[in-house]
Amino acid sequence: MKARVLTQRSQSLFGAMGGWRTVAEIFASRVVFLIAYLLTGQVWFSALAAVGAVVVFVVVRVWADRKYWQALAALVMVGISALLAGGTGQGINFYLTDIVRNVGAAVVLAVSMLVRWPFIGLLVGAARGERLGWRQDRAKRRRYQACTGVFLTKFTLAPLVMTPFYLAGQVVALGITATLVGTPAIAVCVYFSWRILRVRA
Repeated sequence: MKARVLTQRSQSLFGAMGGWRTVAEIFASRVVFLIAYLLTGQVWFSALAAVGAVVVFVVVRVWADRKYWQALAALVMVGISALLAGGTGQGINFYLTDIVRNVGAAVVLAVSMLVRWPFIGLLVGAARGERLGWRQDRAKRRRYQACTGVFLTKFTLAPLVMTPFYLAGQVVALGITATLVGTPAIAVCVYFSWRILRVRA
Protein backbone atom coordinates (compact mmCIF):
# COMPACT_ATOMS: atom_id res chain seq x y z
CA MET A 1 0.00 0.00 0.00
CA LYS A 2 1.36 3.41 -0.93
CA ALA A 3 2.61 5.73 1.80
CA ARG A 4 0.16 8.43 0.71
CA VAL A 5 -2.82 6.10 1.26
CA LEU A 6 -1.47 5.07 4.67
CA THR A 7 -1.10 8.71 5.64
CA GLN A 8 -4.66 9.46 4.57
CA ARG A 9 -5.94 6.53 6.63
CA SER A 10 -4.06 7.55 9.74
CA GLN A 11 -5.20 11.16 9.34
CA SER A 12 -8.81 10.01 8.93
CA LEU A 13 -8.62 7.96 12.10
CA PHE A 14 -6.96 10.74 14.06
CA GLY A 15 -9.47 13.26 12.72
CA ALA A 16 -12.31 11.02 13.84
CA MET A 17 -10.82 11.06 17.35
CA GLY A 18 -11.03 14.88 17.43
CA GLY A 19 -7.67 15.97 16.05
CA TRP A 20 -4.78 17.77 17.67
CA ARG A 21 -6.83 20.53 19.26
CA THR A 22 -8.98 18.12 21.26
CA VAL A 23 -5.88 16.21 22.35
CA ALA A 24 -4.22 19.45 23.43
CA GLU A 25 -7.27 20.64 25.36
CA ILE A 26 -7.69 17.43 27.32
CA PHE A 27 -3.98 17.09 28.03
CA ALA A 28 -3.53 20.75 28.96
CA SER A 29 -6.38 20.88 31.48
CA ARG A 30 -5.12 17.81 33.36
CA VAL A 31 -1.49 18.87 33.36
CA VAL A 32 -2.21 22.48 34.32
CA PHE A 33 -4.40 21.43 37.25
CA LEU A 34 -1.76 19.02 38.52
CA ILE A 35 1.09 21.52 38.22
CA ALA A 36 -0.94 24.30 39.85
CA TYR A 37 -1.95 21.99 42.68
CA LEU A 38 1.64 20.87 43.26
CA LEU A 39 2.80 24.50 43.40
CA THR A 40 0.00 25.99 45.51
CA GLY A 41 -1.99 23.19 47.13
CA GLN A 42 -5.08 25.30 46.40
CA VAL A 43 -7.93 23.40 44.74
CA TRP A 44 -9.93 26.38 43.48
CA PHE A 45 -6.89 28.14 42.07
CA SER A 46 -5.77 24.97 40.32
CA ALA A 47 -9.24 24.37 38.90
CA LEU A 48 -9.48 27.92 37.58
CA ALA A 49 -6.02 27.63 36.05
CA ALA A 50 -7.14 24.49 34.21
CA VAL A 51 -10.27 26.24 32.94
CA GLY A 52 -8.19 29.20 31.82
CA ALA A 53 -5.88 26.94 29.83
CA VAL A 54 -8.81 25.37 28.00
CA VAL A 55 -10.39 28.78 27.35
CA VAL A 56 -7.26 29.76 25.43
CA PHE A 57 -7.57 26.67 23.24
CA VAL A 58 -11.31 27.24 22.79
CA VAL A 59 -10.80 30.80 21.60
CA VAL A 60 -8.19 29.65 19.11
CA ARG A 61 -10.45 26.85 17.83
CA VAL A 62 -13.47 29.09 17.40
CA TRP A 63 -11.43 31.80 15.70
CA ALA A 64 -9.64 29.41 13.36
CA ASP A 65 -12.25 26.76 12.55
CA ARG A 66 -15.60 28.09 13.77
CA LYS A 67 -16.21 24.71 15.43
CA TYR A 68 -18.37 26.04 18.22
CA TRP A 69 -19.89 22.78 19.47
CA GLN A 70 -16.51 21.04 19.81
CA ALA A 71 -15.10 24.04 21.65
CA LEU A 72 -18.14 24.23 23.94
CA ALA A 73 -17.98 20.51 24.73
CA ALA A 74 -14.36 20.76 25.84
CA LEU A 75 -15.09 23.82 27.98
CA VAL A 76 -18.15 22.23 29.60
CA MET A 77 -16.17 19.11 30.48
CA VAL A 78 -13.34 20.95 32.19
CA GLY A 79 -15.88 23.28 33.80
CA ILE A 80 -17.66 20.33 35.42
CA SER A 81 -14.31 19.00 36.66
CA ALA A 82 -13.46 22.41 38.12
CA LEU A 83 -16.84 22.74 39.86
CA LEU A 84 -16.59 19.25 41.34
CA ALA A 85 -13.13 19.93 42.69
CA GLY A 86 -13.75 23.50 43.85
CA GLY A 87 -17.20 22.81 45.26
CA THR A 88 -16.02 19.92 47.40
CA GLY A 89 -12.55 21.28 48.15
CA GLN A 90 -11.14 17.91 47.11
CA GLY A 91 -8.57 17.89 44.32
CA ILE A 92 -9.30 14.26 43.50
CA ASN A 93 -12.75 15.25 42.25
CA PHE A 94 -11.20 17.15 39.35
CA TYR A 95 -10.43 13.73 37.89
CA LEU A 96 -13.77 12.12 38.78
CA THR A 97 -15.14 12.99 35.34
CA ASP A 98 -12.22 11.08 33.80
CA ILE A 99 -13.26 7.93 35.64
CA VAL A 100 -16.93 8.35 34.73
CA ARG A 101 -16.13 9.21 31.10
CA ASN A 102 -13.92 6.15 30.71
CA VAL A 103 -16.57 3.85 32.19
CA GLY A 104 -19.22 5.33 29.92
CA ALA A 105 -17.02 4.99 26.86
CA ALA A 106 -16.21 1.38 27.74
CA VAL A 107 -19.92 0.54 27.96
CA VAL A 108 -20.68 2.19 24.61
CA LEU A 109 -17.77 0.45 22.88
CA ALA A 110 -18.63 -2.94 24.38
CA VAL A 111 -22.27 -2.67 23.30
CA SER A 112 -21.27 -1.56 19.79
CA MET A 113 -19.08 -4.65 19.47
CA LEU A 114 -21.77 -6.98 20.79
CA VAL A 115 -24.33 -5.74 18.26
CA ARG A 116 -21.63 -5.78 15.53
CA TRP A 117 -21.80 -2.06 14.83
CA PRO A 118 -18.25 -1.24 16.02
CA PHE A 119 -18.11 2.35 17.17
CA ILE A 120 -14.74 3.05 15.58
CA GLY A 121 -16.22 1.93 12.26
CA LEU A 122 -18.99 4.53 12.61
CA LEU A 123 -16.50 7.27 13.44
CA VAL A 124 -13.89 6.48 10.81
CA GLY A 125 -16.49 5.59 8.19
CA ALA A 126 -18.04 9.03 8.63
CA ALA A 127 -14.63 10.73 8.53
CA ARG A 128 -13.72 8.93 5.30
CA GLY A 129 -17.06 9.59 3.66
CA GLU A 130 -17.87 5.86 3.59
CA ARG A 131 -21.04 6.36 5.63
CA LEU A 132 -22.24 2.79 6.30
CA GLY A 133 -20.78 1.29 3.15
CA TRP A 134 -18.05 -0.43 5.16
CA ARG A 135 -20.67 -2.76 6.67
CA GLN A 136 -20.93 -4.54 3.32
CA ASP A 137 -17.23 -5.44 3.49
CA ARG A 138 -16.58 -8.32 5.89
CA ALA A 139 -12.85 -7.55 6.12
CA LYS A 140 -13.50 -3.92 7.04
CA ARG A 141 -16.06 -4.91 9.65
CA ARG A 142 -13.53 -7.28 11.18
CA ARG A 143 -10.84 -4.59 11.27
CA TYR A 144 -13.19 -2.01 12.77
CA GLN A 145 -14.18 -4.55 15.42
CA ALA A 146 -10.51 -5.03 16.24
CA CYS A 147 -9.93 -1.26 16.45
CA THR A 148 -12.92 -0.86 18.73
CA GLY A 149 -11.50 -3.66 20.87
CA VAL A 150 -8.24 -1.75 21.19
CA PHE A 151 -10.05 1.32 22.51
CA LEU A 152 -12.29 -0.82 24.72
CA THR A 153 -9.18 -2.20 26.41
CA LYS A 154 -7.95 1.33 27.14
CA PHE A 155 -11.29 2.60 28.46
CA THR A 156 -11.73 -0.50 30.63
CA LEU A 157 -8.26 -0.47 32.17
CA ALA A 158 -8.14 3.31 32.79
CA PRO A 159 -10.84 3.48 35.51
CA LEU A 160 -9.51 0.29 37.09
CA VAL A 161 -6.14 2.01 37.50
CA MET A 162 -7.50 5.40 38.58
CA THR A 163 -10.19 4.32 41.05
CA PRO A 164 -7.84 3.05 43.82
CA PHE A 165 -6.02 6.42 43.87
CA TYR A 166 -9.36 8.25 43.92
CA LEU A 167 -10.66 6.20 46.84
CA ALA A 168 -7.36 6.73 48.70
CA GLY A 169 -7.57 10.49 48.14
CA GLN A 170 -4.15 10.64 46.49
CA VAL A 171 -4.47 13.71 44.26
CA VAL A 172 -0.97 13.72 42.80
CA ALA A 173 -0.90 9.99 42.02
CA LEU A 174 -4.38 10.23 40.52
CA GLY A 175 -3.42 13.27 38.47
CA ILE A 176 -0.34 11.61 37.04
CA THR A 177 -2.25 8.40 36.32
CA ALA A 178 -5.20 10.21 34.73
CA THR A 179 -2.80 12.12 32.48
CA LEU A 180 -0.95 8.99 31.37
CA VAL A 181 -4.06 6.88 30.72
CA GLY A 182 -5.66 9.81 28.93
CA THR A 183 -4.10 11.43 25.88
CA PRO A 184 -0.92 9.27 25.70
CA ALA A 185 -2.99 6.08 25.94
CA ILE A 186 -5.38 7.32 23.26
CA ALA A 187 -2.40 8.06 21.02
CA VAL A 188 -1.23 4.47 21.49
CA CYS A 189 -4.72 3.21 20.59
CA VAL A 190 -4.76 5.38 17.47
CA TYR A 191 -1.38 3.98 16.44
CA PHE A 192 -2.41 0.34 16.88
CA SER A 193 -5.69 1.00 15.11
CA TRP A 194 -3.80 2.57 12.22
CA ARG A 195 -1.67 -0.55 12.05
CA ILE A 196 -4.82 -2.66 11.91
CA LEU A 197 -6.47 -0.52 9.23
CA ARG A 198 -3.40 -0.45 7.00
CA VAL A 199 -3.58 -4.22 6.42
CA ARG A 200 -5.46 -5.38 3.36
CA ALA A 201 -7.78 -8.33 3.73
